[in-house]
Amino acid sequence: MTNSVVMPPVAHPMVKFQRQVRSLVTSKVLKPSDSIWKIALLYGDDWSYWKRELEDFEFTMQDPVSDLLAVEMWDDE
Repeated sequence: MTNSVVMPPVAHPMVKFQRQVRSLVTSKVLKPSDSIWKIALLYGDDWSYWKRELEDFEFTMQDPVSDLLAVEMWDDE
């Protein structure tokens, strides 16, 4: 008899980023109406990576944080 391990699907990196941003909104560091570029001030050196990811999903830095939080499914296709 062969035991197989079922691995849960790996979450898209944007899911973790979205959770972190939601936490910043919940703790009132950011407001949902703030522009996405304000996140850059908090992410420092890591921002260039996240900026590229956001642009790949057609976000602009002027979009409100609430648009980022509204995404229900992150799909690369």
